[in-house]
Amino acid sequence: MTSDFADALASGPLVLDGGLSNELEAAGHDLGDALWSARLLTEDPEALTRAHLAYFEAGADVAITATYQATFEGFARRGIGPERAAGLFALGVESAREAARRARAGRPDRRLWVAASAGPYGAMLADGSEYRGRYGLTTGELERFHRPRLEALAAARPDVLALETVPDTREAAALLRAVRGLGVPAWLSYTVAGDRTRAGQPLEEAFALAADAAEVVAVGVNCCAPEDVSGAVRTAARVTGKPVVAYPNSGEAWDAKSRCWRGRSSFAAGRVRDWREHGARLVGGCCRVGPPTIASIARALARE
Repeated sequence: MTSDFADALASGPLVLDGGLSNELEAAGHDLGDALWSARLLTEDPEALTRAHLAYFEAGADVAITATYQATFEGFARRGIGPERAAGLFALGVESAREAARRARAGRPDRRLWVAASAGPYGAMLADGSEYRGRYGLTTGELERFHRPRLEALAAARPDVLALETVPDTREAAALLRAVRGLGVPAWLSYTVAGDRTRAGQPLEEAFALAADAAEVVAVGVNCCAPEDVSGAVRTAARVTGKPVVAYPNSGEAWDAKSRCWRGRSSFAAGRVRDWREHGARLVGGCCRVGPPTIASIARALARE
């Protein structure tokens, strides 16, 4: 698929933002409910714009919207009907667009991008199952879940759709079917453990699903340990021939039962040079990776 975003990937690496939730929590927002950061679409969208802006100011080229956990089903549980929910998806894109406008205020020639996040089915369940996959649903059932949300996000005209934190190949196949014909490019990124998806499928098999998908302009991994990225980047580039996306967590582990992070950070910005060497063109961070680390990534890539 030809697009400005795909052309930008071809011209050099782009820096992704980091974890939106930790930037919001640092500003004092309580995200301890099933909608996570998407709750602020209904309560305080300006807070989302400020968080996106912090990453743009740190050197990010791409902001990922606060729609990872936004679904028609999740909003319905809050009494929000389909029409308003579609408006909230669009607001997620507009909040990031507004941050880009502010970031360009003194640099009108700066090119910035908005990626509309679409998380996995497990994110709607809010029970940690996006790190397991294998929900017991068919590919068709998963496609029917994802398609309406992807249509709503595409209607808001983001630069790219981020099909992210995908735990297994069945959901990836559903997403690849659901994204067809929307007229917006997409990237597909798995959450992985070692050389396998979280559901245990080999990464060669997982990445191969996207090799011939015209809508998919990049493949890779996110929301995984930094140590697992290098091998995945090599495999994704070899299997698909596409640009690779890589944005792991800090290295801490999410405890779904207690809803908190445990362990220590193992994310080192110096790793990104290895990722870039082996095919990564979209590089950033996910959970617990903040603006200072994104600034370090931007500096590391700028020196290449």
